[in-house]
Amino acid sequence: MAAIEPLNGSRNMGVSKRQAIENKEAIVTAAEKLFRERGVADVGLSELTKAAGFTQGGFYNHFKSKDALVAAAMDKAMEDGANLLLAGFDAAHAKAADPMRQYAEWYLSTEHLANIESGCPLTAYAGDVRRLGPEARQSYAHGLSWNIDQLAALMDGESPQEKRKKAVTLFSQMVGSLVLSRAVAEAAPALAEEVLDDGRRQVLQAIAGAA
Repeated sequence: MAAIEPLNGSRNMGVSKRQAIENKEAIVTAAEKLFRERGVADVGLSELTKAAGFTQGGFYNHFKSKDALVAAAMDKAMEDGANLLLAGFDAAHAKAADPMRQYAEWYLSTEHLANIESGCPLTAYAGDVRRLGPEARQSYAHGLSWNIDQLAALMDGESPQEKRKKAVTLFSQMVGSLVLSRAVAEAAPALAEEVLDDGRRQVLQAIAGAA
């Protein structure tokens, strides 16, 4: 028996729903890129919608406000950051390398320094998050806690509380070194390199001592 062909209206409705999802994702992706590059406050809706290929009217078909978009962009950033972290751990395990050491070397590298668009979102949004809406701030806080938990799980030979304390200290130093290095990268490249290199050295020494 031949399959029954759906009515055109049903088929079009399916396409429309898929397209609506794709359109929303396109807006979030464009926003996340611009927010990382320029900061949330400096990016207006007209620029956001133009970057995503929509009108402002089209924007309101998907989001009630800019705050709602910022929250969605933060969720995406934290999810992408989590995937980046886990992929790095998997790559380290695959070649029998120390995942914590390899992560620290990547995090405090000149490559990551320049990669604002797709690097760690916790660093990229550190200067913005306290001025954002409650949903975005909560998403950032959850992402930070999750990252600390992942790093704490790599520490051996101590209680969970002590492992988490060390993870907080190490990650705070990594984020702080990268934030400061990025802050002066254009105005004082030599200082940026000094901050990054010394931060990496100190963190790697701490990791070696914790092994």
